[in-house]
Amino acid sequence: MCSDNTLSTTLNIDVELVRRLVSTQFPQWSNLPITPAIPQGWDNRTFRLGKTMSVRLPSAVGYTPQIEKEHRYLPCLAPLLPLPIPIPVAKGKPGEGYPWSWSIYRWLPGKTADSTQIADHTRFAITLAHFLVALQQIDPTDGPTPGSHNAFRGGPLTVYDDETRRAIRVLDGVVNTEAAIAVWDNALAAPWHGQPVWFHGDVAVGNLLILDGRLSAVIDFGCSGVGDPACDMVIAWTLLEGESRAAFRTALRVDEGIWARGRGWALWKALITLVEYRNTNVVKAAYARRVIEAVLADAVHHTQ
Repeated sequence: MCSDNTLSTTLNIDVELVRRLVSTQFPQWSNLPITPAIPQGWDNRTFRLGKTMSVRLPSAVGYTPQIEKEHRYLPCLAPLLPLPIPIPVAKGKPGEGYPWSWSIYRWLPGKTADSTQIADHTRFAITLAHFLVALQQIDPTDGPTPGSHNAFRGGPLTVYDDETRRAIRVLDGVVNTEAAIAVWDNALAAPWHGQPVWFHGDVAVGNLLILDGRLSAVIDFGCSGVGDPACDMVIAWTLLEGESRAAFRTALRVDEGIWARGRGWALWKALITLVEYRNTNVVKAAYARRVIEAVLADAVHHTQ
């Protein structure tokens, strides 16, 4: 998820709406079956269109810039990457009561990443690292710089300094706040001075597809841009662990500075998630706690 936009409470983005939009704007596909994708994302609502395409509609106005970005850049990035990514097929216009542009993409087979579905976690980590290295090597000229379109992914962590420290104060007695502050301060003390490179911006389990136990595709480039790729390290603590985490870092060939900033990105997101859900959603709160514990333990490991 790129930002904290509030979902529209007046829009009912369902199969019938998608059917009307496709029928009126792309009648050549009006006879194709439409089914909701499972699981659904936050930024967009996704539907299967026939066997070879998908329809994605932004769920709130703050996510609409992703449409133009993906249509402009994904066709250029795709041929240069070692794994499939979504390719836009058509761009829809507002209509049928839906107020924003929307997209049709080629459908990519696979299930969202789950540790139980990955046949070899170390191989998975290395494959993902090689994908990210290839992405970083693509010419970043004229690529989108960090901003509101991607919640400032790729920019300095200072953007979230106040929010992170506020979350740490709220969670006093719930998490090891002293260790959290140390990790956060360490991340801020390792500013990035490199040249801008391409980054995905939301390397999360929901955006990694698994087929036959292997990483088969990377989807949802709504948070992508050019800048500091530290935000793409977050998966190291949200999914990987032990040997696979170490293999991921080695294959990325990153220094301690980018790893520290990656821990900062993971810590920020886990802290604000725990603040939001600690009293309302046991599953999401437990997940956030696990990420925080993994980040803090990793920081201790690398200071010994």
